[in-house]
Amino acid sequence: MDGTVDRTQYFGGSERGGSGHTAPLPRVRPEPSPPRRRDIWLKGGGLLAVAVVSSLTWWLIRGTGGEQTQPQGTLVESPLTSGEFRYAVVSGPVSSADCAASSYGDVQEWFDEHQCERLSRSLYTTEVDGARALVSVSRVTMPDPQQTRQLKSITDTSGTGNVSDLVRDGTAEIPGAPNVASGEYASTVTERSLTIVEANFFEDHTDKALLQRISTDALRLAGTLP
Repeated sequence: MDGTVDRTQYFGGSERGGSGHTAPLPRVRPEPSPPRRRDIWLKGGGLLAVAVVSSLTWWLIRGTGGEQTQPQGTLVESPLTSGEFRYAVVSGPVSSADCAASSYGDVQEWFDEHQCERLSRSLYTTEVDGARALVSVSRVTMPDPQQTRQLKSITDTSGTGNVSDLVRDGTAEIPGAPNVASGEYASTVTERSLTIVEANFFEDHTDKALLQRISTDALRLAGTLP
C-alpha cells in the first residue's frame, strides 16, 4: 500500500478482489403532469361542436318531413269580409240537383235538356253609406265545362230567365225584399261551375254604379256555398 486512502463506496458488495457488484438504484417514475388547460378547452369545444351539429341535423330532418304545421296565429279570412263590401247571410245555403225546378224562362227549358249536377243558393245583405242591398248568389255545377259556358251565355242574355233566387221560389220570406232580378247582375265561370249574382236595394234606393260594384264584388261569395 502506498498510503493513499481509497474512499470509493460500494453498496451490497465487497471491495476485495474487485469482484463486488454495485446494487442498482430503484428507477423513480416521474409523476404524470396534470393535463394542460388548453387541452381541456379543445376537448370541451369538440363536444360542443358535435352537439350543435347533431341538433341542426335533427332540425333539418324534422323540417323536411312530410308533416307541416301552420304558423300559429295564421287566420283565414272569410269571403263575407275579404272584399270591398261586408255581407251577412239572411237565408241559405240551399242545395239541390234539380235545376229545372229552381229556374224559369229559357234557362228552365235548357235545364230540361241538360241536367245539372248541383245547384247551391243563398241570400245576403250588405249596407253601404246607409243604403241596404239584398244579394242573391247561385252556383250551378254542370257535368263538363262546355255546358257551363253554354249556360252562362244564356243567363247573360236579357229576357232569357235565370235561376230563381230564394225569395222568388218562396223558400225565404224577407219583409220588404226587393226584386233582385230587376237589379244588377254579374256572373263568372270556374271550370264546371257558374256563379250568378243578382242584387237590388231595399226601399227603392237607386245607385246603379254602386249596385254593380256590389254585384261584381259578391261573386266571391260562391266560396260560402257547398
